Amino acid sequence: MSVCSHNTWCRLGKMGGTCYERKILTLYQAVKQHEPVQMLEDMRNMEIFHWEECSHQRTYTPSEALMYAIVHDHRDYAQYLLNEFSDGALATPGEHACCSHSSAPHLALAVHYNRKEIMALILQETSWSNMNRGECKHVDEGRNPLHLACELLHSDAVILLLASGASPQAENKDGMTPLDLILKQLQASKENTRAKMLCLERMLMFMTEVRFKMKSSLKNDPEYWSNVLGEETFNYLVGRIPRTLFLLAMKRTLTQLPSREFFKSLDELPIPAFLKPLPQSP
Repeated sequence: MSVCSHNTWCRLGKMGGTCYERKILTLYQAVKQHEPVQMLEDMRNMEIFHWEECSHQRTYTPSEALMYAIVHDHRDYAQYLLNEFSDGALATPGEHACCSHSSAPHLALAVHYNRKEIMALILQETSWSNMNRGECKHVDEGRNPLHLACELLHSDAVILLLASGASPQAENKDGMTPLDLILKQLQASKENTRAKMLCLERMLMFMTEVRFKMKSSLKNDPEYWSNVLGEETFNYLVGRIPRTLFLLAMKRTLTQLPSREFFKSLDELPIPAFLKPLPQSP
């Protein structure tokens, strides 16, 4: 699945050669090049011709600018927008910036691009009710951010979302929990097994109730799933053994970490290596 910021988020192809297009492209390129925050703000506040209304001058909103900051991982600009505009930066963007109205498309976009530091900033500001709802359907096809993180195997996003309050029992339109999506991928292919197991191990720490659609599949083929998951994990998922004290302790510990400093705090904890954040891509 790919998300083209040039088409999905801005629809630049429909703007022709208008002044609006030129200024949006200028801002887009400036954010992409990680220009200084103040320069970007000066550009954002320039009045531009609104191509859909033909006669309306408007500025580029903080919400729209935040989308570009997420796509291009401009963390300083994202932090500025969230600090200065708070709710405004996370407001639903206009039709010309996002393909459909949604509750919190910025979080879904950050999950998609695995912008974990910006994700942490967003989670400091957003509500759990928004986080557990489906986002822009062109980005995640109706799944909530945790489903999206599991399907894309973004394990750091998985643990951050769970520690911030995302529900591991949330179901998508097909009744699948995030755990079901990981198990489906383990069943379908042996590729990226380590990444899949890392997501699964992080998911298990937050599952106070072992309820998922594929439980019957595990019970019907115990030999296969024991080999894939390991005896202890398999027995826990099918209800043969209770949660370990380690899982209980880790859930409590992780939920106490502040979202804004989550990965720094996680890295400093004396915990197993598989729980540590993965190295950040340059």
